[in-house]
Amino acid sequence: WRRTVEHVRERHARLDVLVNNAGVDLSGAIETVDFADWRRLMAVNVDGVFYCTRAALRYMEPRRYGRIINIASIAGISAMSAHSPHYSATKGAVVAFTRSVAYEVAGANVQVNAICPGGVMTPAFSHFLEQQSPEQLAVLQQILPLGRIGDPDEYAALATHLAAEDCYLVGTIINASGGTVI
Repeated sequence: WRRTVEHVRERHARLDVLVNNAGVDLSGAIETVDFADWRRLMAVNVDGVFYCTRAALRYMEPRRYGRIINIASIAGISAMSAHSPHYSATKGAVVAFTRSVAYEVAGANVQVNAICPGGVMTPAFSHFLEQQSPEQLAVLQQILPLGRIGDPDEYAALATHLAAEDCYLVGTIINASGGTVI
C-alpha cells in the first residue's frame, strides 16, 4: 500500500482523497467458517483499510488536508447480515476504525467518514437476488422503505460529497441503505 500511495503522490504531486472500497463476504452460519476463511475476511475487509489508511495519512497529515472514505456495510451497524456474522464483524471493525481514526486526525484537517450501504445493484447483487425464493424477496421488499436496492451512482454521489473540500463531516457513519433501520 505504501508503494501504491507513493506512486499516486508522485504521479499527481499530492494525495487528497482515499476511498477504501475492497471487501469480500462468505455467506453461511458461523460454524461453517474455518480459520482460513476468517483470516481472509479480516485481511481484505479490515487489514486492507488499516494499511491503506496508514499509508495515505503519511502524506495527508503533513499537508494538513485529506479525505478518507471507508466503505463499510449496514451489516456493520445492524443485524442485517444474520446469515454472515463473520462479515458483520469485519464491517463493524471498519466502522469503529473510522470513528477512532477520524478523532485522531481531525486536527490535521483530515476528515474520515464511512458509508454503510445496504444492497448495491451490482452484477453480484443481481445474482444474489436471482437465487432468492419469492418469500425471501418479499421479506427484502418489506424492509426497504424506498422499495428498491441502491444504484452504484447514488453511492458514488455520496462519496463525492464526502470527498468535497467544503464537506463538514468528520467521523460520520452514514446508513445508506434506503431507509432500512433493522
